[in-house]
Amino acid sequence: MFGCCVAGRLLQTNLQQVDETHALFELPNAGAINHVCVFLLGTVPFPDGYGCTVHFYWPGKGFQLLGMLSNDKPSAIFRLRGSFTPQQTASATHSAFSSASASSGMGMLEDTPAAAEVTAILGLAVEPLPAIAAQLAALPSAAASTSNAVAPLRDPTLLAERVVKHLFNYVSGFTGGSVGADVVVPMGLIVKWYESFVGKVRNGGVAFLERGDE
Repeated sequence: MFGCCVAGRLLQTNLQQVDETHALFELPNAGAINHVCVFLLGTVPFPDGYGCTVHFYWPGKGFQLLGMLSNDKPSAIFRLRGSFTPQQTASATHSAFSSASASSGMGMLEDTPAAAEVTAILGLAVEPLPAIAAQLAALPSAAASTSNAVAPLRDPTLLAERVVKHLFNYVSGFTGGSVGADVVVPMGLIVKWYESFVGKVRNGGVAFLERGDE
C-alpha cells in the first residue's frame, strides 16, 4: 500500500506490518538522510474518512510527527536533517513503533558513536481524518508556518514573484543554470515542479518561499 524513497537511494517497498493500523519502514544510515518521500502505491486506497499520520522515530531520542497522507494527498516529502524535535507525549501510535524497534534489536543502535549508522523508523498509523487534523493542528510548526506565511500573503505581488522565482530556480537546475528564449523546457519537468510545490504548501504553508528552500 505504501512506498518510501530517501533522496539519493533506491525506492523502498519493504514495508513491515506492525498490526492492522500500524506499519513501518526501516531507514538505515539515518544520520545521512536529508529528505524522505512517502506515498501511496495506488493499489489499495484508505477507507472513507481515514488517512494516516507519518512519524519519524530515532532510537533513544523519541518521535517526530511529520505529517499525513490521505486519498486526496497520496504523497508527501519531509525534511529530516535539522528539523527533528522529539515529541514528549506518549501514545498508542508511539508504543506500536517503539515496540517493533525493540523486538528487531534496533534499539541497540542508540549508543552508536556515528549517527550515520543509526537505523531509524518511518512509522505510518492509519487513523480517522478528524483525529489526524487535530494532531497536525497541535504541532508547533503549524503555528510557526501560519505566522511566517502572513507577510507574503498580504502582498499578492510579492507572493507571485517568489513562486515564479522558485519555478525558475527549479527549472534552471535541469538546464545547466540558465533559462532563456532558446531553452526548451519539457512539460513533464513543469508537472514535477508543480507536484512538489503543492506538496510543500500542503505540508507547511508558504514559509519555505521566504527561507529560499528548493
